[in-house]
Amino acid sequence: MTSATKKKIGIGLGILVVLLLSGLGLFLLKRQELLDLALQKVKAKVETKYPVVLTLGPARFTDLNTVQLEGVSLVPTTLSDTLFTAKQVRASLSVRSLFAGRPVFSNLEIDNARLTARQTRAGQDNYSFLYKKKKNQPVAPVDTSKGTNYGLLANQLLEATFDNIPDEADFQNFLVTYQSPRHQARLVMPRLAIEDGDITGQLTANIDSVENRVGVQGHIDAGDYEVDANIFGLDKRPVVLPYVQSRYGARVQFDSVRVSLSDKDFGGDDELTVKGTAAAANFIVNHPKLSDSDVRFPRGGIDFVLKMGQASFALEKGTRVLLNKMELFPELSVRRLPVPERVIGKDINGLTNRNQLLAGLQVKLNVESAETKANDFFASLPEGMFETLEGTQAEGTVQYHLMADLDMNQLDSLKFDSGLRATKFRITRFGRENLNKLNEEFPYTAYNDKGDTVKTFLVGPSNPEYTPYNEVSDYLKYAIMTAEDPRFMTHRGFMEKAFVKSAIQNIKERRFARGGSTISMQLVKNVFLTRKKTLVRKAEEALIVWIIENTRLATKERMLEVYLNIIEWGPKIYGVHEAAEFYFAKEPRNLNLSESLFLASIIPRPKYYRNGFNQYGEMRVSGRYFHRLIAQLMARKGYISQSEYENLGTSVNFQGPARQYIVRATRDTVRTIVAADSSQYEPLNLIDLLGGDTAPDAGVNTNQQEPPATPPQGN
Repeated sequence: MTSATKKKIGIGLGILVVLLLSGLGLFLLKRQELLDLALQKVKAKVETKYPVVLTLGPARFTDLNTVQLEGVSLVPTTLSDTLFTAKQVRASLSVRSLFAGRPVFSNLEIDNARLTARQTRAGQDNYSFLYKKKKNQPVAPVDTSKGTNYGLLANQLLEATFDNIPDEADFQNFLVTYQSPRHQARLVMPRLAIEDGDITGQLTANIDSVENRVGVQGHIDAGDYEVDANIFGLDKRPVVLPYVQSRYGARVQFDSVRVSLSDKDFGGDDELTVKGTAAAANFIVNHPKLSDSDVRFPRGGIDFVLKMGQASFALEKGTRVLLNKMELFPELSVRRLPVPERVIGKDINGLTNRNQLLAGLQVKLNVESAETKANDFFASLPEGMFETLEGTQAEGTVQYHLMADLDMNQLDSLKFDSGLRATKFRITRFGRENLNKLNEEFPYTAYNDKGDTVKTFLVGPSNPEYTPYNEVSDYLKYAIMTAEDPRFMTHRGFMEKAFVKSAIQNIKERRFARGGSTISMQLVKNVFLTRKKTLVRKAEEALIVWIIENTRLATKERMLEVYLNIIEWGPKIYGVHEAAEFYFAKEPRNLNLSESLFLASIIPRPKYYRNGFNQYGEMRVSGRYFHRLIAQLMARKGYISQSEYENLGTSVNFQGPARQYIVRATRDTVRTIVAADSSQYEPLNLIDLLGGDTAPDAGVNTNQQEPPATPPQGN
């Protein structure tokens, strides 16, 4: 290479360097101007999209492509209440995008940010503009007369959330507060970072006076609406859900919960379908109506297919619930239907006005479980929910199914079916309680409604007052079965029609107005469980009954024998021997038809045994009606003859200590009691009338309100 050539190359390189330096100098001179222009465009874009005033502090480059802003604030124009402030914001700025006039920021870092959301008593707030549709955006017409479109609302919330999440971010000392007339929340985040979609952070949340220290780890892809996050308590403390505690009086907590969203589809019919999963470790629920102790789910999760639309949401086919070792496949549909005009502003099918918000709801639920090994089934039961059965082992398999169809506009159309199907099922070891004690002599403790001990006695031959099955009057056995459980000798522990009728009445009255218990269920409740009326107790009761009845653990005769010897027949009166002695000074084998009908009538409310009689010991109309009705049904079934039914009197002759509490006055003149015309006793099917029981636990409720008699002394 000649010297002339080298000289030309040197000159060329020199010119190139000069040009580059000139360009760099020009960029350095102009980039601040371009940055200010870009930030003006950002401000204009934000204020065009949202009704806000965005204020940006002085901005400068700290290196070649890093921009630092000294202060940011966002104030809604609809409610002049600052929503967001930040002391300092740093971000990477693409040089190319800056010169192109479309600035692209990334790697967002915010220090000392404050997000302050408020709602006034008048319903105004400073945040809902973020997810509401704008006036200039075309939207499909929505028929609001059909109720809230949950799909449209949820889609707006999801899109607003994901659209405002940056790909890269680092928040330092971030404070979020929320204040409304009903709720207070304060979230302090020392750091929350998003790097390549990976999320890490910690926060201390104080919501409605419930404080949690929580860690967050996960991954998010905002463009595809996907997220996978794990939320867990710090310092080995559980996370307690605040809202359910303040709103419903329930404590719900978990050690960790993992939530993922894998698919979102918003259709043209304004229906949103969301697919994802949720799983929790050491999930605990506590509510006095659920249980008197914690109900714990060590492991559980759900793979869900959720669809939301016009006044409806549903868990669709493909949803799978894992409860420890048991798989369940639920399908749930909840829809709000129009309320008929004839009931608007009036009581709806027996509901009080304050409960009319339930009117119009239609709920359909179907649940099927996979065929599960019996041991896995018992191991999967939530802790604290089936305490009597804890430790139970068995052979074979079980499969659970449930179907419910409820229309609050037509409560009488309620459909319900639930049960376990067993294959080669056999108990190999009893758990905490030996269910086989029904076939043995055992001590029984009677409790009052407050849970206090009344008395303890042996149920078996060692007790001189124990009465074997064959030494109880057939009249009494048949009267009780007719009134309490007409199919006791043939069913497997449950009467579905009775349960449905009880459920309808309970829903109408919004309380446990009617039980629906069979004799089997009453026996299990008395022998193995407490008297507390909780959902957990009813579930435990049902499972124990299923085991006893389906394994033929005890004969029907033995079950009825134990039942007769332990149930309450009056204040501190337990067992048929004490009852026959207290009321009639007789042995149980000698009770006649009228006496047996009386004893059957007081089982639902034994402390109110006087209610069927006036002060002279004359039977009231309700008592006569019960006698005639039960006797009529007994005659139909062949338990008594037709002549016994026709010759049934209208009085009961009390010869025992109870007489002094029932007959409290005498007449000066003899009064002839004329039986009412038999036409008033219209034939009635007791199965349809009662369905098991109308009082809290069993039997016919005469609805008398007379106070109970003074408890007898002794015994």
